[in-house]
Amino acid sequence: VQLQASGGGLMQPGDSLRLSCLVSGQTFRNYNIGWFRQAPGKEREFVAAVNWNSGKSVYDDSVKGRFAISRDDAQKTGYLQMENLRPEDTAVYYCAYRPAHSIVPVRVQINDEYESWGQGTQVTVSS
Repeated sequence: VQLQASGGGLMQPGDSLRLSCLVSGQTFRNYNIGWFRQAPGKEREFVAAVNWNSGKSVYDDSVKGRFAISRDDAQKTGYLQMENLRPEDTAVYYCAYRPAHSIVPVRVQINDEYESWGQGTQVTVSS
């Protein structure tokens, strides 16, 4: 499975931005797409994940209410809609794939359990 993340940019506080993650290759019958981010000098951290078949989602508390994860099966693309961006959202954002055996996204916060990763897209929020 290959993932291609895109949509990053230089934004101002309060702006909105949508990231995309194109999924290609032979996927498992159900899977989770996760978004992670890594700021300079920090560990990669979980942002959000969505179960492809059910659409059920999980968010980190730091983005809950501001970010929304979704997917378009026809386009084979996952999205991360980010609203009210803050300087602390500045990071490289990665999407990742892992097979799922449930329609409920479980253990999706654990980055070691993802099998494939996109190349990352830079999001910078600065005034």
